[in-house]
Amino acid sequence: MQYTRFIALGDSMTEGMTDEVIDGKFRGWADRVADGIAKTDPTFTYMNLAIRGKLLKQVVDDQIPAALKYVEGKQTLVSFHAGANDVLRPNYNPVVSFAEYEKGVKQLTDAGATVILFTVIDKVEGKGKTAALWHQRFSNFNQNVRMVAAKYPSILFEGKNAEFLNDRRFLAFDRLHMNPEGHRRLANAVLEGLDYEFDETWRIPLPRAKKKNKVINFVINLAWIAIFLLPWIWRRIRGKSSGDGRSAKYNEPISWVAR
Repeated sequence: MQYTRFIALGDSMTEGMTDEVIDGKFRGWADRVADGIAKTDPTFTYMNLAIRGKLLKQVVDDQIPAALKYVEGKQTLVSFHAGANDVLRPNYNPVVSFAEYEKGVKQLTDAGATVILFTVIDKVEGKGKTAALWHQRFSNFNQNVRMVAAKYPSILFEGKNAEFLNDRRFLAFDRLHMNPEGHRRLANAVLEGLDYEFDETWRIPLPRAKKKNKVINFVINLAWIAIFLLPWIWRRIRGKSSGDGRSAKYNEPISWVAR
């Protein structure tokens, strides 16, 4: 299938945090996928409605209606990668979340779009209650994504096929978002799955990491707590989101020339 339009929906993952910055915007895996598709079609257009911090219901209620205005059948590719922010919340309700996720996918497939869905890597480095809770929640999230993908016509990208991306060296300093190399690899995984030209090196794991000095690790951990963890907790306490007041990168289809 040759796609004439790509519409990306979701949160910070799809907005592109924390890839390289071009023209004041994070690039991200979705922009990189658009680059790959644009090489084959000079009339190709691209939208990216993803905004950091958005919860699943916000993506379904706000982004999907905006996207549906521009869906033109199966040649319109729509990526739907949302729900991780919900899973991270203390009051997460999987029953409500699962129903909302399916609602969104149904709306997109009913409109005739080609929809791509994603499971996530559900294991994190480390042990203990936090790691166990993370694994439980995201394993259940993945099970729901698979059930929905089987129920509606869609393309499913499995995180388990690239578990080496769990390596922290593919993450930015915030330990939550991918760095440029992580975005590059994910984009090439998607391009391969869509039968477009891709860089085969995305599959090559990094060499074994060297152990860091304990003192350096301690200082890095303190910096991470001060710069990222405490501000995140403070936003949760006040009911604020990092996406408040932000608008989408590309809120209508634009002609896209591959970088």
